[in-house]
Amino acid sequence: MPDVSYTQVIYLMILLVAVIGWTLVEYRGRPGTALRALFAWGLIFVGAMAAYGIWTDLRIDGRGKMMLLDNGSVEVERSLDGHYYLRLMIGKVPVDFMVDTGATNIILSMRDAARLGIDPASLSFADEAQTANGTVLTAPVQLNNVLLGPWYDSSLPAWVSGGATESSLLGMDYLSLFHLQFAGDRMLLRR
Repeated sequence: MPDVSYTQVIYLMILLVAVIGWTLVEYRGRPGTALRALFAWGLIFVGAMAAYGIWTDLRIDGRGKMMLLDNGSVEVERSLDGHYYLRLMIGKVPVDFMVDTGATNIILSMRDAARLGIDPASLSFADEAQTANGTVLTAPVQLNNVLLGPWYDSSLPAWVSGGATESSLLGMDYLSLFHLQFAGDRMLLRR
């Protein structure tokens, strides 16, 4: 399990002691039955950990892998939801973007803007953008020190969405800096 904290380990140990204690009290004087119950609880515990691990892997790795190729190109696999996602480093913060060839601009969700240190309360949401979910208000910002694979841009214009945007979007003003090629379930980017 990734990023397991000491608190989680302590919680699991308390849970394990509680199950063992309950089994010993419930089945005292019947060691065979107690062992079967402990074995059953052990299988349930291991199964729950496996299910959690698989769910975590799917949540993290459900998005297609992004690979830097030997020729300097970046290849991205299509994710399980049918979209392509790119991770850009903005300053020192990794931000995942959904590739949206139907969008014009780079659109940041409120959550990603806050992660980048942009205070949404200080922005002027005066511009409008048309989305699949209707019109949303946007505020212009500058993204500094943007890195995608081997490619660096010192400054890029972007907009923060004032609507309930789940994911940040990479529109054509950024994607047009690349030669895009789609082959099957893969997208190839070159500059």
